Amino acid sequence: MALFSIIADLFRDRELSGWWKAVWLLFLFVVPFLTALVYLIARGRGMAERQYEQVAQAQSATDNYIRTVAGSNPSDEIATAKSLLDSGAITPAEYETLKARALSHASQ
Repeated sequence: MALFSIIADLFRDRELSGWWKAVWLLFLFVVPFLTALVYLIARGRGMAERQYEQVAQAQSATDNYIRTVAGSNPSDEIATAKSLLDSGAITPAEYETLKARALSHASQ
């Protein structure tokens, strides 16, 4: 598991050049235990920081997705429907239907 974590961290690290990544990978395959130990000692703190950044980015993306999917509150839906009615995009009957649907979602 440590080897896979180290390999993933190597590819995640943007500061390390491609040549250094190749050297680390070569040593990981030739002398895996010693190289893993040296890598964890030398680059462990940066490895933890990169992992934290990746988790924070994934959490932020998840939160943004949930906000977009969750929808808006009933008053926003009614205001949107009213603006559509005022612009002539929907009829008064459609406005009443949208308004009733928004209010029914609020009561649930």
